[in-house]
Amino acid sequence: MLKKVPHTFVIIFLLIAFCAVLTWVIPGGEFEREIITVNGVEREVIKSQSFQFIESDMQTWQIFSAFFDGFVNTANIIAFILMIGGAFWILNESKSIDIGIYSFLKFAKKWEKSKLLKKFGVNNIILTGIMFIFSLFGAVFGMSEETIAFTIIFVPLAVSMGYDSIVGVSLCFVAAALGFAGAFLNPFTVGIAQGLSNIPLFSGIEYRIFMWIIINLVGFTYILRYASKIHKDPKKSLVYDDDKFWRDRNDKTNIDFNFTVPRIAWISFIILSIALILFSIFYSITNLKIGNSEIRFPAVPISTGLFIFSGFLTLRKTVHYYILSLLTFTIVFLIVGVMGYNWYVMEIATLFLALGIFSGIAVGQTANEITKSFIEGAKDILSAALVVGLAGGIIVILEDGKIIDTILYYVSQSMKDLGKVGSVSVMYLIQTFLNIFIPSGSGKAALTMPMMSQFSDLIGISRQATVVAFQFGDGFTNMITPTSGVLIGVLGIARIPYEKWFKWVAPFIIILTILGFLLLIPTVLMKMNGF
Repeated sequence: MLKKVPHTFVIIFLLIAFCAVLTWVIPGGEFEREIITVNGVEREVIKSQSFQFIESDMQTWQIFSAFFDGFVNTANIIAFILMIGGAFWILNESKSIDIGIYSFLKFAKKWEKSKLLKKFGVNNIILTGIMFIFSLFGAVFGMSEETIAFTIIFVPLAVSMGYDSIVGVSLCFVAAALGFAGAFLNPFTVGIAQGLSNIPLFSGIEYRIFMWIIINLVGFTYILRYASKIHKDPKKSLVYDDDKFWRDRNDKTNIDFNFTVPRIAWISFIILSIALILFSIFYSITNLKIGNSEIRFPAVPISTGLFIFSGFLTLRKTVHYYILSLLTFTIVFLIVGVMGYNWYVMEIATLFLALGIFSGIAVGQTANEITKSFIEGAKDILSAALVVGLAGGIIVILEDGKIIDTILYYVSQSMKDLGKVGSVSVMYLIQTFLNIFIPSGSGKAALTMPMMSQFSDLIGISRQATVVAFQFGDGFTNMITPTSGVLIGVLGIARIPYEKWFKWVAPFIIILTILGFLLLIPTVLMKMNGF
């Protein structure tokens, strides 16, 4: 039955065509916009009560040109995916990740000797620990695009542990999405939404932390139960046939513990150390932003010192462990860059490209060999990058057809005379619905929160409750909407067909959506700090 499901490209094209049809049915409309400063950043927001109908621009042949515009609009994500794919192919050629997975699994088996750990399940502890870290990243600094890079690490790890690629994606992408939905310090959703609503930044954090804990408990339990089922019988996986690529890759890996270190590895280590020392001089103190506060901390010098120490020790053992150390500190510097210097996909892609190049140098590859590996990696991941561009065409059709604002206006009018619980529930549904068409959290906040927050005043709902409705509506459906470039990129790298992912994640999204309703009720019926 699954074999009859259309290709992902076909599904996206049909969605583009459907949106084009909507431009013939839904009248055009627009809100007036104004520029305001939110948390020190200028953002374009709509003016409440400014909607007016205008002549729509019915889309026809544009269903084809939307592809081009979609590629242009998502060029940063496409370039990010291609650079990550090329960099990790170079890294994979060194066999360091495979050796790292082998060593990790060997080490994990030793844990099974502990009666306490064995009682809870060593694998369950490992999976929960990984998911907790990524959920925390999603809750604190809004990790999203970064999970594309981690997918390449955790999918082969999950398959090696006897699970499937869905579990691998869940470890990083789904866990980060759970944290993103239940965020308590995320500046890109909670921070912007509260700023636009004119309420203190990150206020009501006590209940937000409670929500994050509950969402994680439900989400982690769902994933662990699925993982346990697959571990008992891998053939029950929806993607068992698709995971043949990862199983073959693991089976063909020649685990070679030949403890050799090419001289060029030491040279590359010295060059990197000198470069990082220079960076440490210029960036001796970093203002790490955590929520509404900043911590002045010598993050770069400390990370540099730890890298030099780790690099020296691992190079005395084997070049493979040195490359794993490189990977580890790439992640460390990624966190420092995101939290301290507002890094986005360009800086992160550059960081991983440097990782790939220095990994190739360390194992003695020539410049031509590194280039060839990069091209092979980019070629391997090209389909994922193409899908991201195609999905961007959906948004283009809706915007060019001038019906985005009309949809927003109609759904906002549906909240009248519903009472407090009913109104906040409809707000939640509206944000969930809009996330299909506007997957950007900050962009959707700028469009909806000025109007929603004022509407909440009229019906006696706390503006904090409105922010929570936005937060849930923006967060959960990121795991299923085909217009999300991050989701499509992750699935492309994991080699999971969208229709199979949809079948697995749909029941999960329903559970989370219901949970969101339940967590929203106290925000309008109970007196809580900050609400």
